[in-house]
Amino acid sequence: MTAMTKKMMKKVILIPYPAQGHVNPMIKLASFLSNMGFHPIIITPDFIHRRVSRRTTDGIVFMSIPDGLSEGTPRDFFAIEMAMERYMAAPLEELVRRETMDGGGGIGFFVVDLLASWAIEVGRLCGVAVAGFWPAMHATYRLVAAIPDLINAGVISEHGSSTSRNRRFKFWSRTLERSKTLPWILTNTFPDESQSKTTQQSAYLNYFDTPHVLEIGPLIMQSSAMASFWEEDMSCLRWLDVQESGSVVYVSFGSWVSPIDEAKIRSLALALESCQRSFVWVLAPAWRQGLPEGYVEKVATRGRIVAWVPQVEVLRHHAVGCYMTHCGWNSTMEAIQCKKPLLCYPIAGDQFLNSVYIVNVWRIGVKIEGFGREEVEKALAFVLEDEQMRGRIERLNDKLFGKDGISEARAKLMAFTQDIYRHISVEKNRSGESVIGFSLNFVGFRKISRRLPALTFVIIQTLLVLLCSGWCIDCLYFGDLLEQIGPGGLPRESIGSTGAHEEPSGDGQDTEADQCRNCPSQIVKARQDTEDSSV
Repeated sequence: MTAMTKKMMKKVILIPYPAQGHVNPMIKLASFLSNMGFHPIIITPDFIHRRVSRRTTDGIVFMSIPDGLSEGTPRDFFAIEMAMERYMAAPLEELVRRETMDGGGGIGFFVVDLLASWAIEVGRLCGVAVAGFWPAMHATYRLVAAIPDLINAGVISEHGSSTSRNRRFKFWSRTLERSKTLPWILTNTFPDESQSKTTQQSAYLNYFDTPHVLEIGPLIMQSSAMASFWEEDMSCLRWLDVQESGSVVYVSFGSWVSPIDEAKIRSLALALESCQRSFVWVLAPAWRQGLPEGYVEKVATRGRIVAWVPQVEVLRHHAVGCYMTHCGWNSTMEAIQCKKPLLCYPIAGDQFLNSVYIVNVWRIGVKIEGFGREEVEKALAFVLEDEQMRGRIERLNDKLFGKDGISEARAKLMAFTQDIYRHISVEKNRSGESVIGFSLNFVGFRKISRRLPALTFVIIQTLLVLLCSGWCIDCLYFGDLLEQIGPGGLPRESIGSTGAHEEPSGDGQDTEADQCRNCPSQIVKARQDTEDSSV
């Protein structure tokens, strides 16, 4: 690698999907790349840029591009999809060409969140190497990546049962089509996440394949750099300071989707009041209609309801004993980092698979099916008093965040950056001839025959999983499949159904689009903050 080649690839463009759970892992990856001598530039649409640019840190530059939507348009899933597909590619291409012409070196490579796959096409048009980024578990990626083969085999249909679900299906199909020839996909997870032999077989199989998947996480340990889209209520930390150690229940269902309907909010509120335990509940003002009248004042002496908090600081606090969560991947990793057992109530997407791993593989939490007083009280007592569970969390924490875990993740990140150097160098020497994944994917041909049994195993395994479960394939919110999946992706009969297609509890007025409680289009929307209705 010549000095000139390295100079010409110092700038790195990173494009996250525009949601907090996707932006924060990308910021942490950018921080690592900055420490490696790169100049990371994170590109977000204007409505995200306004919230994160003031938190620029660790040598990271934030740049914005217009999303083409009017100021008053709510940035829900469908609006963001339209913006990405119709309006954001041209401004990104112009930005890349401007950065290349400004001097000081061109763009070395892109890192693109797979849910922002529109940017993969821009990278190719600009002649820039592109690495994919999957901010969740490797197991979830494997599940999604199997969809095209399952369609071709006739196992599942490519057509949804409603307009909104069909649009989601097309979104995922388009994502997979664009990403299938990427040289690398970086996953925000750790080796042996399933703690089974299946992981080793899959890792061996992946060594032959393009894209090559590298487990580089959890990225939470690489940097303290984070961006919060909303103002954090720091007063809750002072309140925690005067609570007894391990006595407080922390409740949060994430930042992206409306967490639970009004009836469930009311049930949970009454359950928390009934169990006589202290709690901090993250609940945006726009979502508080379900609270009983006068509830905030009634529980003020032992409960705090806040709009947003610095989550890692809260979880790290000695007063917090457990975490009631939606099982988002970032939240799961933060809980393990802070050694807090989990009460799992998955709502959408990969949260179901994460919940299965939390409860049945790592055994560091319990799943609750609803918010009845007796169920919540029983679950809280179990996780707060089970010393064996705390021991398992300690061991998992040491595996992920101890010296060996950190070293292994950093070694893979460094291997990726070195492979980028080699890839760019060979591309230049061959004048555009494709050498995707050359150094990572090439192995001796004498071993190639060993691939076939493993490939057969993975295909059969995936078919069995899908045939033994009721996957909500229409909307790709996984449903029962993610509940029934076991270590390494094998069906687990002992895990009950989530009832993904049962009617949600409430007033019974749900529309057809709401019948799958995990993916009603009405709740998949940007978090509505009372101070900024544009997000």
